[in-house]
Amino acid sequence: MEWSEGLSKGLLSAVQDAVLVLDAGRIVLVNDQAQETFGRGRIELLGLAADLLFIDGFRAGAIALGRRRDGSEFPAEVSLSVVDSRTILVIRDVTERHDLRAEAASQRHRRLEALGQLAGGVAHDFNNLLGVIVNYANFVIEEAESPTPDLAAVASDARQVLKAGERGTTLTHQLLKFARREVVRPEVVDLNGAVTGAVGQLTLGDEIELTVRPASPLPSITIDPGQIEQVLISLADNARIAMPSGGNLVIDTAAVHLGVGEHPELAPGEYVRLRVCDSGRGMTPDVIERAFEPFFTTKPNHEATGLGLATVYGIVSQAGGSVSLVSSPGVGTTVTVLLPACSSPVASPSASPADVDGRGETLLVVEDEAALRDVAGRILSGAGYRVLAADDGPMALELAALHEGAIDLLLSDVVMPGMLGNELAERLVDARPDTRVLYMSGYAQPVLASQGTLDPGVALLEKPFTAEGLLSAVRKRLDG
Repeated sequence: MEWSEGLSKGLLSAVQDAVLVLDAGRIVLVNDQAQETFGRGRIELLGLAADLLFIDGFRAGAIALGRRRDGSEFPAEVSLSVVDSRTILVIRDVTERHDLRAEAASQRHRRLEALGQLAGGVAHDFNNLLGVIVNYANFVIEEAESPTPDLAAVASDARQVLKAGERGTTLTHQLLKFARREVVRPEVVDLNGAVTGAVGQLTLGDEIELTVRPASPLPSITIDPGQIEQVLISLADNARIAMPSGGNLVIDTAAVHLGVGEHPELAPGEYVRLRVCDSGRGMTPDVIERAFEPFFTTKPNHEATGLGLATVYGIVSQAGGSVSLVSSPGVGTTVTVLLPACSSPVASPSASPADVDGRGETLLVVEDEAALRDVAGRILSGAGYRVLAADDGPMALELAALHEGAIDLLLSDVVMPGMLGNELAERLVDARPDTRVLYMSGYAQPVLASQGTLDPGVALLEKPFTAEGLLSAVRKRLDG
């Protein structure tokens, strides 16, 4: 399967150890921990020969001597693997470890096993999707080039390509949620209202009896509305699958107070509890232990990705809460989610602009992926915008310097080789203070604040986007 830069960055940043991705011995991708471990920034590391980061080089499975930017040295455990012709180094600082050799072997085995399971799950699911996309795209080409093309057949095959692409988008977002690298837009939310909305989307069947017990009054919570809805739907769907012959599903909410030391993961204070209980098959202790692992599933092939509970865990953790489950075979499962309560009023939903067409504004589109750059330019030009296009930051700055008129909006990818999108935006806005900025990215960590939220004043369009989503985001940003 092809190397996916956006997805790989999100996954590597979820790893607790330093990770370097090499091409011909030189670094092409790093995670945040690598920058901290070696005391060097991302830009400084990119393009550097990996050997220069170690005193006497490195070997897989051996303890090497790492070198930080300030010249200090540290013992490092190095693991190595090759994926799609690129070499992946996983480096752990073992300065404080007492028994280096015994502990290194144990940690390396567990880490590579977990990474192997994650990589295998990603490869399996994306290869399935790519198989659908490639073959149906060929069907479209064959039919369109035939002497008497059947337009209905072309449209039907094209819809299959679109459907597979949407499934890939969902899978990518699930992975980023698990890794806590998904962009979140938290709002003050009424949990009871979210439960009502999610219940309306459930398809449980006539044999499952649903009981909803909302507590009143219930404090509000601060969370991304789409994410809390996904948590509810995922938990209810798991419960449905656990009750193939029918049963009882109970969803309840409550306000709870946690005292000092009452919960190992949470600070004392006020919380809102969401509980989902089913009378299904239940889980054995070994399954419970692995329930939140990504791509772990007890369901038959093709029925689930194994990301449901992993995604729930990532969403709840990112929101400052905790999730736990209790289960017994033949008795059922209870999943409990605790989220911090807040006293702010529930926010009113924001409306999308009614008119998304351009009014002759000039947009500077910067994207290193040529096909995506062309797609964005085609959509925007067709909507009445004047588009200047560049494939990286330096070229964008050159175009801006040569352009005599106004540049109303910079639409830039976040992660690009040579110059990140936020550095480009800073330099362009410094020269053109009236230019507004809209980022687009599938992995936006460089412009994110803590907990995956956007920095103040930052606007982001998440990839992959639709024409409607792109035009709406551009119009909203131009209109302020």
